[in-house]
Amino acid sequence: MKCPVCYYQDTKVIDSRVASDGLSIRRRRECLKCGFRFSTYESIEILDLTVVKRDGSKELYNRDKLIRGLKRSLEKRPITEDKFKKLIGSIERDLQVLRKAEVTSSRVGQIIMKHLRKIDQIAYIRFASVYQAFDNIETFRKELDKLVSKKKRNNK
Repeated sequence: MKCPVCYYQDTKVIDSRVASDGLSIRRRRECLKCGFRFSTYESIEILDLTVVKRDGSKELYNRDKLIRGLKRSLEKRPITEDKFKKLIGSIERDLQVLRKAEVTSSRVGQIIMKHLRKIDQIAYIRFASVYQAFDNIETFRKELDKLVSKKKRNNK
């Protein structure tokens, strides 16, 4: 790991601990040349996962694409950075648990919606309306009715 100040090649780890999101490790480092201290984070990376899109085309899993979609859905919603990181971690964990080299985009969408529904129902509806391509108010209403009936069942 290069020092971000002097670009010296060698740094030493002073402290390691689980980050607040519970899904990564925070390492406190010190440059062996200039003594500058900084933090790095080590997290799980999904490798070699291919997403099969609706049209049959394939693309490598892209974490940034997931983050952009979630941020759009959660725009102006009350979610902390920690909760957001945990959401991403939970979604990626569910993808890894599948233990498949290929996963359909519809499966990815289902996993995302499952987690969004638990965290923020407005964000869930926003995501679902784009993901499921709601083309009229009736489709939108049916999805809202599903949410309301589930909430009523859970409150009993």
